[in-house]
Amino acid sequence: MHSHHHSTGHHHHGHSHAPRTSYGRAFAIGIALNLAFVIIEAGYGFWADSMALLSDAGHNLSDVLGLAIAWGAALLARRGPTERFTYGLRSSSILAALFNALLLLVAVGGIVWESVGRLIEPTPVAAGAMMIVAGIGIVVNGFTAFLFLGGQHDLNIRGAFLHMVADAAVSLGVVLGGLAILWTGANWIDPVLSLVIAAVIVWGTWSLLKQSLALSLHGVPRGIAVPEVRKALEAMPGVDHVHHLHVWAVSTTETALTAHLVMPSGHPGDRFLAQAQQDLKAHFGIGHSTLQIEIHRPGSHDHGAECPLDHHDHAHEGHNSGGHHHH
Repeated sequence: MHSHHHSTGHHHHGHSHAPRTSYGRAFAIGIALNLAFVIIEAGYGFWADSMALLSDAGHNLSDVLGLAIAWGAALLARRGPTERFTYGLRSSSILAALFNALLLLVAVGGIVWESVGRLIEPTPVAAGAMMIVAGIGIVVNGFTAFLFLGGQHDLNIRGAFLHMVADAAVSLGVVLGGLAILWTGANWIDPVLSLVIAAVIVWGTWSLLKQSLALSLHGVPRGIAVPEVRKALEAMPGVDHVHHLHVWAVSTTETALTAHLVMPSGHPGDRFLAQAQQDLKAHFGIGHSTLQIEIHRPGSHDHGAECPLDHHDHAHEGHNSGGHHHH
């Protein structure tokens, strides 16, 4: 193995790695409020013999866990890089979004299971108590959702927000159910309603699950088209063509790129690299780009899409111990 002297542009001036706003206070308030509410709701659920309240309390408990996971990830995301985790722990926010989505689906499973059981065998419910407690739930969840309103660009914060909105909807459903039961005396209304709510939650969680799964597999983040990025790079002065182009998410808010640029007329200098990185950030929101400049001898860059350096490596293993002359 001989080493190539690849010129790699690394401009890390003025990169702020911490998220724009830390939602620490929002998380703390949200967790405290919801935990208190879970305790009240579960207590009343037992007292009123209302399965709707109990399953809602279980669902809210899964939310407290989800919020805690999202908070942990948001904190980990701000840890600096180490020798072992050179990107820091920022991608933990992707795992948290994924875990949050899975947790929601598990909670939905519990609700559906319970509701089907109650459809088969309706039980009387203390509808008044059910409405009052669920009413408190709307306020608690609505307020918590409001705290996360500004963070929609961050998948992790968006997960927490969706969670809370889903909960407020669940609580609203329980209130309306209680009202209908008081009105008609039909106890089956309660489980039917919770099945509808379950469907709403699954609908909302599906895109979160899909996006976070894609990011955890180093998929290209939503809203970035790789052909566009390639076109922009090839349009830069002196660039003959582009290969080994990779775009992936470092965290739920940051995107990275690496690419090899073939520039036969010579290395363009640091100013070109700085400009290229600024353009990528301005047009595509890609904050971490690493560009490798390759200068191939005339006629040697017709190897198709493969990197000519890869070919030379094996072809000249014996006679080319001096590496490649890129300058």
